[in-house]
Amino acid sequence: MSVTSVATAVCSYDALLPERGVAALVDGRQIALFRTYDGEVFALDNQDPFSGANVLSRGIVGNRGDVPTVASPMFKQVFDLRTGACLDDPAVAVAAYPVTVVDGQVLVSLGEG
Repeated sequence: MSVTSVATAVCSYDALLPERGVAALVDGRQIALFRTYDGEVFALDNQDPFSGANVLSRGIVGNRGDVPTVASPMFKQVFDLRTGACLDDPAVAVAAYPVTVVDGQVLVSLGEG
């Protein structure tokens, strides 16, 4: 059984530059949005769990093999954009949120989908 969550329109798809992140406030929570070169959009919590700073949106977007990633600008830990798992420390993760693009608008769901 799943809990339905409401998706919030955050920005236009075109406002997201490839391989860059942006921060957004969604329902009082700071999230980081990323658009990869292949056009996918991902959303993670913006808070770096190692430093406590809200900076993941300023991280370096890339990949490890076929895994899209962001490296924190603070201590350089790398997070999987799909799941939020830290690839450098498997015991650590940030929340990852479902993202959809509808009619050119990026929608993020903070609850479970």
